[in-house]
Amino acid sequence: MGNREMEELIPLVNRLQDAFSALGQSCLLELPQIAVVGGQSAGKSSVLENFVGRDFLPRGSGIVTRRPLVLQLVTSKAEYAEFLHCKGKKFTDFDEVRHEIEAETDRVTGMNKGISSIPINLRVYSPHVLNLTLIDLPGITKVPVGDQPPDIEYQIREMIMQFITRENCLILAVTPANTDLANSDALKLAKEVDPQGLRTIGVITKLDLMDEGTDARDVLENKLLPLRRGYVGVVNRSQKDIDGKKDIKAAMLAERKFFLSHPAYRHIADRMGTPHLQKVLNQQLTNHIRDTLPNFRNKLQGQLLSIEHEVEAYKNFKPEDPTRKTKALLQMVQQFAVDFEKRIEGSGDQVDTLELSGGAKINRIFHERFPFEIVKMEFNEKELRREISYAIKNIHGIRTGLFTPDMAFEAIVKKQIVKLKGPSLKSVDLVIQELINTVKKCTKKLANFPRLCEETERIVANHIREREGKTKDQVLLLIDIQVSYINTNHEDFIGFANAQQRSSQVHKKNTIGNQGTNLPPSRQIVIRKGWLTISNIGIMKGGSKGYWFVLTAESLSWYKDDEDDVN
Repeated sequence: MGNREMEELIPLVNRLQDAFSALGQSCLLELPQIAVVGGQSAGKSSVLENFVGRDFLPRGSGIVTRRPLVLQLVTSKAEYAEFLHCKGKKFTDFDEVRHEIEAETDRVTGMNKGISSIPINLRVYSPHVLNLTLIDLPGITKVPVGDQPPDIEYQIREMIMQFITRENCLILAVTPANTDLANSDALKLAKEVDPQGLRTIGVITKLDLMDEGTDARDVLENKLLPLRRGYVGVVNRSQKDIDGKKDIKAAMLAERKFFLSHPAYRHIADRMGTPHLQKVLNQQLTNHIRDTLPNFRNKLQGQLLSIEHEVEAYKNFKPEDPTRKTKALLQMVQQFAVDFEKRIEGSGDQVDTLELSGGAKINRIFHERFPFEIVKMEFNEKELRREISYAIKNIHGIRTGLFTPDMAFEAIVKKQIVKLKGPSLKSVDLVIQELINTVKKCTKKLANFPRLCEETERIVANHIREREGKTKDQVLLLIDIQVSYINTNHEDFIGFANAQQRSSQVHKKNTIGNQGTNLPPSRQIVIRKGWLTISNIGIMKGGSKGYWFVLTAESLSWYKDDEDDVN
């Protein structure tokens, strides 16, 4: 690749960056870039301004950088700046650039010192810069001040991680020299995502503010905390210089003089300073783009083919054609209906392996939860016997009856049947809730159309609620029917003779081999039945054995074979 082509790499990536920013998303592609990371007051802003040679970044106390700033430096004969959100407008006054950055930040984040991950794209054309793209991130902070949110440290950390965890991102870790390097927040974050130091470039600022008799020679010579790409030392303007509007060119000359005259740095003076850092970053970014370009191009081509396939389906699409919109709407509604039916019938293309849902959960409600709720109904046999006694006596009045009156029987039985209303209505509520949950899962495919998704959920949920009322009315009607007339001629009704006969059969079976409770009538509700193994029972010889068991709402029974009559 020739030098001319190498020079075009960074502008090429800049155009891609602008395109992705204009689209509002990254297209799942990781652009080669340099992210600037450092604590508050580490000197990040001064380093960037030295690159440009102009004061253009907001300054102040607290968090000043509250949105990522994508700074694209482009070599040009003229000097001006452009914002992506202000297309066609050229800024020649860099004070206006600062005000625009502040205004654009407040427009998205508000005035409460909040932060946002939506970047601001600024392109600076100047004859004094090399082609370079940097992303200035908010300074790392520990304690919220003023009206900053309590979790500001976590928010900033998450934003920084969004950028530096990408393999195609170089990390420019800015650390002041007058603090312990081992406690550097920037290097600590870089170490987490780049433990080998392959993507990290160290920048040591404020070398002129170190205590007398100390220096950062071991760090700058890459001996103390080695990085593959090494360290570069810079000397920025002090706050007094900034307030006094000291010229950046004069500051650069002072920086050069500092390194040439300092006994600890004079032997590496040619590898220190802002101009050298700018050259290093230009070379590092160019080489990084060159190295990552083949893989990046393959991903881009893969996405292009995928998008072209999607575009083919809309080849003849006319947005103003109402028939196309109607067809698309019908297709989405039909797909919703198919997905809902599949989830209920159990033939969906996506099988949930974590929990029961849809038709399977409704099936469980009918066959397990409903019988369980019936079993849970409070039943006090002593109280029931007392109620029966009082009912018989009250019906006989002053007479002494010879037989149990039918009215007493019906009064007690009806009272027990009415208790079925609670479990029945509760089961209806559980089924309705599961249907609503299923509807919400099926509308996830309509998430790209919020109004359609909301209306679909509303219409279907309202319909389900309407059917809920009718279903409960029907359930209550069925129970009222059972209460209104007791059919003693029904085959399931156990009269006195049948009860006596069944009692003798149960007693006979218990004496032969049933080790459980009495065998329930053949028509009682069966919750579970199957095989079980019983061991460690003293009356059994030969160890554990297999038995057929039946669990109903009333009892648990087991037998030596599967001769039970429960279906």
